[in-house]
Amino acid sequence: MRTLAVAINPTASFGRGREVGPRVVALLRERGHVVHELVEPSLEAVRAAAAARLASGVDALVVVGGDGMVNLGVELTAGTGTRLGIVPSGTGNDMARGLGIPLNDPEAAIERMLDALDHGPRVIDAARIDHGTASPAGTTGTAGTASIGGAGRPGGSRRFACVLSAGFDAIVNERANRLRRPRGRSRYTVALLIELARLRPIAYRLVIDGEELRERALLVSVGNNTSLGGGMRVTPDALLDDGLLDVMIVRPLGRLAFLRIFPRVFAGTHVTDPRVIMRRGRSIRIEADGIVAYADGERIAPLPIDVTVEPGALRVLAPAP
Repeated sequence: MRTLAVAINPTASFGRGREVGPRVVALLRERGHVVHELVEPSLEAVRAAAAARLASGVDALVVVGGDGMVNLGVELTAGTGTRLGIVPSGTGNDMARGLGIPLNDPEAAIERMLDALDHGPRVIDAARIDHGTASPAGTTGTAGTASIGGAGRPGGSRRFACVLSAGFDAIVNERANRLRRPRGRSRYTVALLIELARLRPIAYRLVIDGEELRERALLVSVGNNTSLGGGMRVTPDALLDDGLLDVMIVRPLGRLAFLRIFPRVFAGTHVTDPRVIMRRGRSIRIEADGIVAYADGERIAPLPIDVTVEPGALRVLAPAP
């Protein structure tokens, strides 16, 4: 018998996954486990309830929802030794996909989770984001100042486990979050069309393991996992446990070229295009004016940010690779 905290996002997949949480709780109780069901009206309230329950001691935190709920679990468990279980019921479910956790089948996901609970978790990396920090002494930002948007802003840190976006895709997210209509996933399609009409390169300053790069690019992504957005394999060769982060840089493209290369992202074949640059590193600084970073689908902070891999920080209840 195990003691499990189950944190549920009732609005996962725009509410279509609301029945999954109660099924998970019922199935776990049927197996004889002690289950603390955590359902709150907001993600922040769920986070607070989960943190309080973890402080009292549990065998694992189980999150039911999409990548936003996984991010909540990552924030609460990274570096603590607490095991993290995932039952996907969101729209993208990219972290579950990368871990080999069954999608659209809560019973199968629970079977894999309980097997890992008995036989040992999978140890994977996390990534830490520090934001609101100025450039290191003696360096300059892309605009020729001490830093780009960093000085004077309150700093903070976050963690993620899947993919961070800091470019066109993040701009689309920002636009979608400002739209009141339409509801559901079509809101992102509308936002994509609006921003595609405004497509233009961004001036970036990157520092990857101490090496500075200045690039005009459409987007920069940092992957610990392979995909985002429901299977877009932006960093297809990323490994969850290699102690490295994969960096994708897309150099300027016209609208038609962008639309031609976009479908290839789902197969991961976009990396063969000479305008797509792939790098690896343990620490990455990203600077640009007017860009907000998103990670695991969650809004993080305006650039600049520093991203650092944390090897072996997470213990996830997932099948062995």
